[in-house]
Amino acid sequence: MAQTVCVIVSASDKARLEAIVADRNRLQKHVERARVVLASARGYPVQRVAAQLGVSRPMVWRWQRRFAEKGVAGLLRDKARKPGKAPIAAETVARVVAMTCAPPPHQATHWTGRAMAKAAGISLRSVQRIWDAHQLQPHRVRTFKRSKDPHFATKLIDIVGLYVDPPAHAVVLSIDEKSQIQALDRTQPGLPLKPGRCGTMTHDYKRHGTTTLFAALNILDGSVIGRCMQQHRHEEFIRFLNDVERAVPAGKVIEAVVDNYATHKHPKVKTWLARHPRWTFHFTPTSGSWLSAVENFFSALTRKRILRGSFHSIVDLQAAIKRYIAEHNVEPRPFVWKASAAAILAKLGRAPAPSE
Repeated sequence: MAQTVCVIVSASDKARLEAIVADRNRLQKHVERARVVLASARGYPVQRVAAQLGVSRPMVWRWQRRFAEKGVAGLLRDKARKPGKAPIAAETVARVVAMTCAPPPHQATHWTGRAMAKAAGISLRSVQRIWDAHQLQPHRVRTFKRSKDPHFATKLIDIVGLYVDPPAHAVVLSIDEKSQIQALDRTQPGLPLKPGRCGTMTHDYKRHGTTTLFAALNILDGSVIGRCMQQHRHEEFIRFLNDVERAVPAGKVIEAVVDNYATHKHPKVKTWLARHPRWTFHFTPTSGSWLSAVENFFSALTRKRILRGSFHSIVDLQAAIKRYIAEHNVEPRPFVWKASAAAILAKLGRAPAPSE
């Protein structure tokens, strides 16, 4: 491309161009174009203008020609680009959405992007854009389970009431046991975390036995009473209840939320409760472990201390659990239940009815 335009700037155009250069709120590209034209009007060759302003020669030629054709207004307006690929028709989008929500062919469990692209006759990226726009994720699935307990609503209202509005002069505890915690020892040390590389651990391991953690979560302050034992029979459960009995101040009523594990309903446990009248058990509905607040503590314990741990013995595992409980109790956080019983029942009402 050679220089074919002689740039002549009138007094009025020069004033407008200088105003554009002086305006600090102007877009940088507009200022740069105005400088190109002003420098060209001084009679400088293209090579000098490009070197002085730090731009390419084709850019100088382009804006010289644009100014000659359309004046100052041409510098402030970009030409419309050629249209790109035509957008997907609304009928095609609706068909992809409808097919995604319907069962896939050939007894497949779900649609894949490539299968949908082939069936709809469009590209994989187009399918992905349609799915993103309509928040469709056929590769994901969420599980659910409805309780068949005939007294589900009564138990739900009772337990949620304890969480949301605990009785005065009472301690609300969520009690449960985490059984079969394995003391796993990796066969060799893993590599530490480094930039660009995650930590490693061996796939194989050695078993050194199991332990059971009995825990009671105080709803009001979030503290935990815990004890590890080798088994989880009613004898161990009663020993743990005695530990809790000694830990809770005298004069406090104890409202305990427990699940339906047979140990919790053993005749000797009922006898123990009869001898300790300040205790009251509130049983969660069947298939309703999500109502047990201490399960949140068990989940955090597993993620933060057990899952990636390497333990040389049961004693080593139990010591790690005790340290975690002690650290948790340094700064406990109260358990906060936000959903009302009515909201939970309304949500469950929208789920499919349980099969017999």
